[in-house]
Amino acid sequence: MAVDVLLGLQWGDEGKGKIVDVLAPKYQVVARFQGGPNAGHTLEFDGFKHVLHQIPSGIFRQDVQNIIGNGVVLDPIIFKKEIDGLAKYNLNVLENLEVSKKASIILPTHRLLDAAYEKAKGDAKIGSTLKGIGPTYTDKISRQGLRVGDMISPNFKAKYDALVARHKAVLDVYHFEYDLTAAEADFFEAVEFMKQFRLVDSEYSVNHALTAGKTILAEGAQGSLLDVDFGSYPFVTSSNTISAGACTGLGVAPKNIGEVYGIFKAYATRVGSGPFPTELMDEVGERMRQEGREFGSTTGRPRRCGWIDLPALKYAMMINGVTQLVMMKADVLNIFEEIEVCVAYKLPDGTITEQLPYDMTDTIVEPVYETLKGWNCSLEGLRTFESLPAELTGYINFLEEKLGLPINFISTGPDRDECVLKGALA
Repeated sequence: MAVDVLLGLQWGDEGKGKIVDVLAPKYQVVARFQGGPNAGHTLEFDGFKHVLHQIPSGIFRQDVQNIIGNGVVLDPIIFKKEIDGLAKYNLNVLENLEVSKKASIILPTHRLLDAAYEKAKGDAKIGSTLKGIGPTYTDKISRQGLRVGDMISPNFKAKYDALVARHKAVLDVYHFEYDLTAAEADFFEAVEFMKQFRLVDSEYSVNHALTAGKTILAEGAQGSLLDVDFGSYPFVTSSNTISAGACTGLGVAPKNIGEVYGIFKAYATRVGSGPFPTELMDEVGERMRQEGREFGSTTGRPRRCGWIDLPALKYAMMINGVTQLVMMKADVLNIFEEIEVCVAYKLPDGTITEQLPYDMTDTIVEPVYETLKGWNCSLEGLRTFESLPAELTGYINFLEEKLGLPINFISTGPDRDECVLKGALA
């Protein structure tokens, strides 16, 4: 058996949570391999809507083992709130959820540092979710962070105090005002709460499952264009969001990676600052935002909207080794009589290219569009590829030709049942 990887090919918010939920019955293990509570995976089924931030999206399937891997940065306070929010579903989370001892812990002071750093940037701010993600990864890389396994250490409080003292010294330099009293009380309550869960060496859990022939799905957060190495730096997240991140974030050897599901929207969105060549800052972009309910599931911030960007999409497919494509939110384009597709970029010197420049912040690119006819009708109730309007199948065929890979799954609405399976997904 192999570890299949599911990840986003754009700037995040592609709808990965729904696809994990749809695919979960085919898998015995679902594991998150990076990111933290800055991610929001929205799932809708049976008339309910639920947003997960750190817990794998397989948690709603009773027979699926869920793992929070070592590559994740975990906020105990948000973890407790997530678990409390799941109580109404009567899930056996104590049995079906494991947390890696090597996952890094987000402290209340990490959030304060995040806010202080962002405030100091002024107009050049990144657009951080202020969840403490960047400072936590910084402490991890500088070898001074705390990990989940430290929670059960007899000297955890001493380790905590030492790290917080370092954080306070930095906050003083920024003249950042704060009160830690309430946040620390919540933090230590959440730490005690977490101790009842299965805190494990998750790399053994994953590899033992592989040896036993179990099916495993690795779930990514954010999107490939936010990867700290290959994304639109510095307007990126703090982890490797691409398929290679599943290896380091779970302890999986590269030879054990199987299918790589690449998820993308039928258009494009972005939250926060940073380059976005196809962004629509007009009535069309606003119509797209409202139709797609494009507001951050973690922050509530309006998402920037634009037409699909094929050079960026092909780049993401290349660095991930995508084997199967999944197109989300086709229904959002129901309202348009014409649909634009960015097929190339025009550089400042007039050169036409399909490659992403080194720095899209300093190098302003102009999208080169091709126009396709929209389907301009509802997709409600359509469950087969043959039943889709001809303009939508034409759009799909056009994308497949340009991308060089079949689109096997088309999402036609938010619910888990609103989808069209065109080919085998697993």
